[in-house]
Order: sequence, then C-alpha cells, then structure tokens
Amino acid sequence: MITRTETDFLGSKEIPADVLYGIHTARALENFQLAQRPVNPELVKAYGWVKLACAQINRKLGYFNDDEKADAIERACQEMANGQLTDHVLVDALQGGAGTSTNMNVNEVIANRALQLAGKPLGDYETISPLNDINLHQSTNDTYPTALKLAAIFLLRRLEQAVLELQETFQQKEKEFTDVVKLGRTQLQDAVLTTLGREMAAYAEAFNRDRWRIYKCEERLRVVNLGGTAIGSGLGAPRQFIFQVTDRLRELTNTSLARAENLVESTQNADVFVEVSGILKACASNLIKVSNDLRLLSSGPDAGFGEINLPPVQAGSSMMPGKVNPVIPEATIQAAMQVIGNDTVITQAASNGTLELNPFMPVIAHTLLENLQLLERAIRGFNNKCVRGISANSDKCKAQVLNSTAIITALIPALGYEKCTQVAQQSQDKKVSIRQLVLTEKLLTASEFEALITPEAINKLGF
Repeated sequence: MITRTETDFLGSKEIPADVLYGIHTARALENFQLAQRPVNPELVKAYGWVKLACAQINRKLGYFNDDEKADAIERACQEMANGQLTDHVLVDALQGGAGTSTNMNVNEVIANRALQLAGKPLGDYETISPLNDINLHQSTNDTYPTALKLAAIFLLRRLEQAVLELQETFQQKEKEFTDVVKLGRTQLQDAVLTTLGREMAAYAEAFNRDRWRIYKCEERLRVVNLGGTAIGSGLGAPRQFIFQVTDRLRELTNTSLARAENLVESTQNADVFVEVSGILKACASNLIKVSNDLRLLSSGPDAGFGEINLPPVQAGSSMMPGKVNPVIPEATIQAAMQVIGNDTVITQAASNGTLELNPFMPVIAHTLLENLQLLERAIRGFNNKCVRGISANSDKCKAQVLNSTAIITALIPALGYEKCTQVAQQSQDKKVSIRQLVLTEKLLTASEFEALITPEAINKLGF
C-alpha cells in the first residue's frame, strides 16, 4: 500500500496516500470503535456549513490573502455541506474529547479536498493546513455544538412536516368516520357511546400539539456559541470574527441562528438538548399510545374489538395460515421506545458536564440526531403504511353498540338516571338487549330510541 507520512505532537504515522483524512483521524480510528458506525451524516453536513461560514469570514477579514487557496477551501466546505464528502468522515460516533476527533476529521478532509481542488498533493499542509487554515479562529468546543444545533434544526423541520402529515391524515379519518357510532371505553370496560370520528379527532389533536412543540424547538436551538473558541472567552479569535461568523452562518443556512449573549455559559451547558429531547419523548409517548389503540381497535378480528381494519402489509405467521399482525404499529412502538431510552442517555450526558465544558457531546449528538431521524421515519411509515389505509368495520361497531349495556347512558336525557339503572339491571338479568327491553316496556318508541343514538346526538356536546 502506498502511504504518506504525517506528524503530530505524538510523533509520525503512515497514512494511506489516497485518503482525504489525516493523522488525527487515523489515531481516532484506532482509539474509538464503540458504536461501530461513524458520526451522523447530518452532523457532517452541518459541520460543512459551519466551516464555510468560518472560512468566508476569515477571508473577508484578510486572513486568507491567496484567492485561489480561499476558493478551494470554500468549495471543499460547500461540498461537505452538500453531503459529497460524508463518506470520508469515518471516526466513531462515540468518542472521547468532546468531539475533537470529529472536528479534526472534518478539518483534514476539507483541507485535503481543497488541496485536490488546487492541484496540490494530499497532505501538503504547508499549502493548506487542517489546523492553521480550516480550524482558524475555532475550537471543537464551539464548532461541534454549533454544528449539532444546526443539524438538529434541519431534522426538526423534517420531523415537523412528518407530524403535520400524520395529523392531517387523522383529521381526514375524523371526517370519514364521523357517522360511525361505537362503544367508548374507560379502563377497557364499556362506558358510553362515541364515534370513531371522535377517536380519530383526538389522535389528530395530540399530534397537533406535538407538531407545535417541535416547531418551537428551533427557538431552543438557535442560540449558538460559535466564536467562543475553547471555553467561550473567544481566546485566539479576533473580535470581528466573533461578531460576524454566526451572522454569516445564519445567512448561509436560512435559519434564525444567533450568537449567545453569554458564550461561556453556552459552552458549558447542554440543557437545551435535554429540553428538546423531552419534547421528542412526548411525541414518542403519543405514538405509543395511539399505536396501541389501533392495535386494540383492530384486534381479533373475529374474537376481538374488530372495530377498524388496518391495511395488511405482510403475512403474520409462519405457522398460522391467514393470520395478519399489526406490524406497522408494533414497529412504530419500538422506535418510540428507543427514543424514550435515548432521552435518558441525553439527560445523563448533559448533567455530567464539568466546569467549562461538557465532554460528552458526542453521545448527545449521536442519540439526539438518532431520535430525530428515528421519529421521522417511524411517523412516515406509520402514516403511509397504516393510518392512511384504516377502514371502519361499521357493522361490527353497530352490533356491539346494540348488544352493550353502555348504550343506556345515551337514554338518560329521556328516561332519567334511576330508570336507566333499572333498565340496565333488567337487561343483564333477562339477557336481552337494552333496545329490546325499552321497546317491549314501551319506555320509548323505536324512532325515539334511534334518535338518541344517532351520530348527531352522540357528537353533540351535552344534550
């Protein structure tokens, strides 16, 4: 294998001659093999935007006097932001050093890609240096959390859209099932009449809250510590760079990013990630609840509730012919469980920051970005492969209504509570339906009875 020699303060190391990474990445690849997967691609792309903003402000302030060099650096940064260099950022997602290995991997890849673009050999750091040029006026401690917040904002926008689409699907189901009267249940026991449309409306409203909370998360993440360098004091960076670099990043990314008023505090603390993770956990809890409801409502179908039909997507058993399982809600629940588990990791990592820095930013990035992507994928799959295809089993809903004593509550406005209690007891004792008993005893006419259990009557707020 043809190699090139690179040097750091620990000594020299042979690097494959054709790779874009350098000695710092090579050492990290040897040291960290925990997650067995590289850092999240969205973090890499966000890092490209951060490095591009820094490069452009350094050029504007006169720190890059060679236009050809500056052009090559900016083009390489843009390629990373576009996702073209993601495969070259190889360091493990879980790493010590608060993300230094990721930052150095990014610096080395951008530097070597810029050298390629300038027609120079890889590793020619006298011409373009990962540290002196790509990392100029920066630290891992301000670029890494800034890139993480930016990546999270981009993913939050996608997640919000997915939740909105799920909400709209349930709203469509609300209209579709507005006339389907069914049993409402509390503690899994027959309670009162409701409609399938009302149940769907409740799910829609829950996800509407999730959508709004997720939308507001961008406000929590917009404040960044870029320019603060190592501990937020701005040591090693010119004043004009500190004041201008976040503004430039905001313009490049079409976001509402703003420089933290207290860069030291913003460098120390990671509680905003806990806050955002809590919002994602709330969404996950709604997903679990609704998914379980759909499993229950479609259960059977012969010996269960069987009130709705979920679209069949695959055979359910290797031994029981004809069995179809609610696999999409089941998968959705598992994704949501993972999100809830990751929230605990994020909480632990944020609370274990020490003094001027949180060294556990890599696991925060790994789990937060995973949660954002996992939720989006789960919600889109749940919506497209399950919720949109739900149909009502209207005949079974009606039969259960007529055969249940829960129907008696709808008759209280006409008969009163005491009389309805007597009718319910007689229905159970005589093993006859409420409807048959009421008509036989001439407590109500058939038309009066039917009027009390119409969709319009059930959907009224009160009587």
